[in-house]
Amino acid sequence: MSRFSVVCSALLLVASTPLLADEASHAAQAKRLLELTHAKNLTVPVYSQVRQAFEQRFVEAKAPESKKALLESYQAKANAALDKAIGWQKLEPQMVSLYSAAFTEAELKELIAFYQSPTGSKVLARMPALMAQSVQISQSQLQPAVPQVNKLLTDMSAELAPKQP
Repeated sequence: MSRFSVVCSALLLVASTPLLADEASHAAQAKRLLELTHAKNLTVPVYSQVRQAFEQRFVEAKAPESKKALLESYQAKANAALDKAIGWQKLEPQMVSLYSAAFTEAELKELIAFYQSPTGSKVLARMPALMAQSVQISQSQLQPAVPQVNKLLTDMSAELAPKQP
């Protein structure tokens, strides 16, 4: 290896060290924000829906109560499959990368400060219920339009269908 290559390699190593430290610090801030916002709970509804699907199937099969252990066994297997696919250990690195790309380290620090404030804590506590209520409001307002949209879909399908000679 030439002397020039050695010097260039050494300079590159020295120059990249602060970048690696900055990236680690940036990622740590993203991780802290995810902790504050309880991001690992994002998949809880999926687990709940799967559990309910197994319970519904159990009821539909008119299974006797004596088979409840079988239901629980399958629910545990389903949870293990979900953990493998969407468990926090699997998602966290991707979420850290996502948030690190979306926000600068300074912005992450500002967000962390906000969520640690009384107002930010209130937002975190109330947001799930507010979002659920927002969805209910949207769905109830949508109901009157559903028949009209369905008719429009039917009309479009009729116009797109090949004409019979």
